Amino acid sequence: MIFAPKNQLIGLDIGSRAIKAAEVVETKNGWELKKFGSIDIEPGAIEEGVIKNPDVLSNAINQLFDLYSFRKKTVAISIGGYSVIVKNINIQKMPEEQLADSLNFEAEQYIPFDINDVNIDFQLLGENEQNPNQMNVLLVAAKKDMVSDYINLIDNAQLNLCIIDIDAFALQNIYEANYGEQGENVALIDIGASKTSINILKGNTSVFLRDVSFGCAQITEKIASIANCSLAEAETIRQQEEPDKISPENLAQVVSSVVNDWCDEIVRALDFFKSTNPDEEMRQIVLSGGGANIKEFRELLAMQTSAEVSVINPFKNFSISSNQNDTYLKQIAPQAAIAMGLALRRVDDK
Repeated sequence: MIFAPKNQLIGLDIGSRAIKAAEVVETKNGWELKKFGSIDIEPGAIEEGVIKNPDVLSNAINQLFDLYSFRKKTVAISIGGYSVIVKNINIQKMPEEQLADSLNFEAEQYIPFDINDVNIDFQLLGENEQNPNQMNVLLVAAKKDMVSDYINLIDNAQLNLCIIDIDAFALQNIYEANYGEQGENVALIDIGASKTSINILKGNTSVFLRDVSFGCAQITEKIASIANCSLAEAETIRQQEEPDKISPENLAQVVSSVVNDWCDEIVRALDFFKSTNPDEEMRQIVLSGGGANIKEFRELLAMQTSAEVSVINPFKNFSISSNQNDTYLKQIAPQAAIAMGLALRRVDDK
């Protein structure tokens, strides 16, 4: 099926250090990337998914749309962090309409917030393999105040918000579009500036999901402390091959220290999954986000997990419009994954 242009959305990934936007179309020959762009934002405007400075963010979104000439105003965004809870639960079989009515009661035991303070959604995953009288349900809950903040942000940017997704599911969406369903478990790990999401897939089903508060901002903050400079200057230093305000040796020590901590946290999460699924092996890890670009991290993670570690290419199965810069896309690819996953959504999606 070819989707009509009116159903297409701009995928808008609002991160804590950059905002990314993607526009894709489905043609008779497959998916095509029409536009992709990114703009940096000042530290502190958004922290762990919580909006701190909506004016800065709405201005940045407008600048991004102007800079890259995005004409469509309908968008899909995603959220994550500790204000979002995702659980796989088993409940007694019942019609979907009845489930929707009783979900608040069912969900209360799984959610660490007051049930009146959250928005709840769900997706039926099918019959429980161990108990045919039960069904598997993916439960999603997000704090109402957080959702309201994002709705207001998009309104202030004078855009039309059609879908609020979850970061990890947007990543899963683009992974499946490019790599298909795998025959073995795959861990999708997105290392952003201040948050890392871990989503373990079995086939095309998410069986384990966790957000952890670590990311590339830890490296930037340590550099700023050592070099006695601002976070913006530290971010520039982090990306330099020969920085002038910190020795290459000190920079290497900072990176090594932080990525060791990352690996420890990821291994703990994978060990927890293994403890509850003793027959499941983790042989493949796919990285995205800014942290995916750090070679030392990839090598250390592969060694500690005995898994194949690779970096996602969200453009793998996409033809690229002639007005796009191939060099830029190759450089930005790991950070583009969530925006690309959101761009695949359509106005009438569940």
